[in-house]
Amino acid sequence: MKFRKVTAIIRPDLLEQVEDRLKSLNVPGVSVTKIKGYGEYANFFKSDWLCTHSRVEVFTSADKATEIAEGIMDAAHTGVEGDGIVAILPVEAVYHIRTKQLCVEDVCG
Repeated sequence: MKFRKVTAIIRPDLLEQVEDRLKSLNVPGVSVTKIKGYGEYANFFKSDWLCTHSRVEVFTSADKATEIAEGIMDAAHTGVEGDGIVAILPVEAVYHIRTKQLCVEDVCG
């Protein structure tokens, strides 16, 4: 099975909407991290320009990756600079630490 990692950097105030969308898409697992950085939008009122965002990561099957990315974009879109980005990356392998077994479709989605 081919896996993908969907990574999104979004506005923290839209995180709950994104989480709800992922639940409605039956995404079996998600990781969320608070991050700081700047890109298209920078906070010029701070000396380091950094803004607080949320990083959302989902490991999924290749055939579900685009649907998940589109769901995140729909939920996180405001049309204003700093809405964030979504990337879909190939994944070589996914293992469960507990069992040390390679994930297969029926276990990892």
